[in-house]
Amino acid sequence: MSKLFSSTDANRGLRGIPRLVQAVKVSLAGLGAACRNEEAFRQEILLVLIFLPLGLWLGQDGSQKALLLGSLLLVLVVELLNSAVEAAVDRIGTEKNEVSRLAKDMGSAAVLLALVNACVIWALVLLI
Repeated sequence: MSKLFSSTDANRGLRGIPRLVQAVKVSLAGLGAACRNEEAFRQEILLVLIFLPLGLWLGQDGSQKALLLGSLLLVLVVELLNSAVEAAVDRIGTEKNEVSRLAKDMGSAAVLLALVNACVIWALVLLI
């Protein structure tokens, strides 16, 4: 049985720039895994790729651009955390369990709120 590789294992004993380089490698591996395995993440990446240049163009100043782009990145962050929760819950067991269902539903609700947050920010910045 192979041992799971974690960022803690990768960074053990490293300091300074080597630790930073290894942390970036592990983070990029996580992004790659999300792109390969999570349809919702791929859909949200597509939306970000469409709306990111639009936000840079439509934002009047740095604050507006930061709000528009930050709200999009927050959706990706929350989706990654939701995927991590789902993976951890599935690792524990796939049988029906009320606590597992609640954990997954709450992660999904967090993604929904991040999407609503992005929509509200875009509407407020661009329409008011």
